[in-house]
Amino acid sequence: MRRLSISCLLLIAVALVASLGSTHDATACTRAVYFGKESQTVTGRTMDWIEDMQTNLWVFPRGMKRDGGLGQGSLEWTSKYGSVVASIYEGGTADGMNEKGLVANLLYLAESEYPAASDKRPGVCITAWAQHLLDNFATVNEAVAEMKKDAFRVVAVVAPNGEKGTVHLAISDSTGDSAIFEYVKGKLVIHHGKEYQVMTNSPIYDKQIAINEYWKEFDGAVMLPGTVRAADRFARASYYINACQQSADAREAVAAVFSVMRNVSAPRGIRKKGAPNVSATIWRTVADQKNRIYYYEDTNSPGALWVKLDKIDFKEGTGVRKLTMAGKPDLGGDQSANFEKSEAFKFLAPAHK
Repeated sequence: MRRLSISCLLLIAVALVASLGSTHDATACTRAVYFGKESQTVTGRTMDWIEDMQTNLWVFPRGMKRDGGLGQGSLEWTSKYGSVVASIYEGGTADGMNEKGLVANLLYLAESEYPAASDKRPGVCITAWAQHLLDNFATVNEAVAEMKKDAFRVVAVVAPNGEKGTVHLAISDSTGDSAIFEYVKGKLVIHHGKEYQVMTNSPIYDKQIAINEYWKEFDGAVMLPGTVRAADRFARASYYINACQQSADAREAVAAVFSVMRNVSAPRGIRKKGAPNVSATIWRTVADQKNRIYYYEDTNSPGALWVKLDKIDFKEGTGVRKLTMAGKPDLGGDQSANFEKSEAFKFLAPAHK
C-alpha cells in the first residue's frame, strides 16, 4: 500500500510539472555551468535548430569599432577585449568566450517581447547582443551593472529562413558567477547569481525555476524526466551538472560538461512542424574558463575541435580571423593556429528598423 501511495504521488507530481510546462512545449538549446575544484569553471551549451546555420568560428581583436547592426540609431562601441565566437548564418554571434573568460550563450525564447519600435534609445540587434557583452566586459558583475542602466533597446530579427528570432542571453565568468537576461512584456529582467547555473528555453526563467522545484523533491539518481522538452532538460541538467565528478583536472571537467550536454541534447532528425525551436541538436560548445580553451562539437562530426585563447593574438590591429567549419565535418583537434584573415560578418538586422 505504501509503494502504491508513493507511486501515486510521483504520478501526480509528474502531471503537475507537465501541466506547468505544456503551454510552450518547446525543445531547444540548453546551457549549464560546472563548478569544479581549484576554480575550475566550465560552461557548456547545446544549439538546437531546424537546419544547419553554417556556423564558423571567428577571432575578433581588441579595438574594433562596432555598432548594434541597425545603422543609424544603433548603439556604438569599441571592443575592449578580444574574443572567439561561433557565428550563425554569417550574421550573428550566438556563442563565445572573451580573453578574460567571460562566456555568452544566446538561447531561443519564444516568449521574448522586446521594447517597442518607437523606443528612442540606441538599438542593438539580437544578433549583436552577445558580442556587445563579450567586447566590453571581463566579469558578470560588470556586465550586469551596465545592463541595469537599461541604456539601449534590444531589437528582434527574422532568421534567413523566415523563422522568428526571439532569444534570451546567459553569461558566466571564470568565478562561476552567472546572469540571465530576458525581455518580458518589453521590459528587461535580470537574474544574477551563481545559483542560476542552468538555462533552457520556454517558459520564461521565473517559471523554469518554479518547475524545477518539483524535481528537487526527488532523488535524481532514482528518477528524472527523460524527454527533450525544455522543462525536462532543465531538471536533468540541474541534477547532472552537480552530480558529475567535481574535479580540479581540466580534462575531467571538460569531459564531464560534454557528457551533461550530450545527455540533454535532442537526437538528430527530431523536428516539430511549425516550431523551429523543437529541433535536433546541431552543435555543442564547452568553454574552459580557467584555462581559456573553447571547444566546439558538430553533431555531424566524429569529434570535437578546440581553440586555445592563450595562443591567439588579440592585440588591436591584428585583424579579424575566421576558422571555416561549414562544409568541413571532419575538422577536429587544436585549431588555434588555423584561423585565416577575413572581413568581419555584418550583424543581421530587421527589414524594418
